[in-house]
Amino acid sequence: MRMVLLGAPGAGKGTQASVIADQNGVAHVASGDLFRKHLGEGTDLGKLAKTFMDKGDLVPDDVTVKMVLERIAEPDAAGGYVLDGFPRTGAQAEALDAALVSAGQVLDIAPLIEVDTEELVRRLAGRWICRVCQIPYHEITAPPKQTGVCDKDGGELYQRDDDKAEVVRARLQTYQALTAPLIDYYEGQSKLVRVNGQQDVEKVTADLLAAVSASAVS
Repeated sequence: MRMVLLGAPGAGKGTQASVIADQNGVAHVASGDLFRKHLGEGTDLGKLAKTFMDKGDLVPDDVTVKMVLERIAEPDAAGGYVLDGFPRTGAQAEALDAALVSAGQVLDIAPLIEVDTEELVRRLAGRWICRVCQIPYHEITAPPKQTGVCDKDGGELYQRDDDKAEVVRARLQTYQALTAPLIDYYEGQSKLVRVNGQQDVEKVTADLLAAVSASAVS
């Protein structure tokens, strides 16, 4: 099974990708983890990516695709993988497909975890951090015992700028503008499967597993 798992920030993509990978005995390949690994180890690709990042530029698609291809060539990905966080745009999807064809591979399915904007804002804008120990809390899913105070050390809780509602909305607008062509791309290949991400986590997992099974049969 070779899958691209799609979903906006806050949709639960990372959690579901990990579960789906475990359930199917395949590798979970998260682009964020790849970047951190290459940057941390100072690999050639990491150094190359850093030259762009230091200038505030986006890392070119060919560099990111190369990182992904190196990762999925490792032994634990021989039986398949779930790609999480890549591709992010239609152009990246095309670049990935071209590279996979050269490697004799093809993606099987691209599920999209759908969550409406207001729910995403609710999930993302509710995070608060302790100034002392940096433990995260959430207004709804993991609130502190006393509003504004850390349970562990009594430190003040604060909200990062990128967790504020207006910033979250801007991030989601950017995401939607970039990924609309990506969704169309996989829909055009009949690989896109829409999954309701506003259900219980277990139900989302069940729907994703069902989509994978249906894809395997077809």
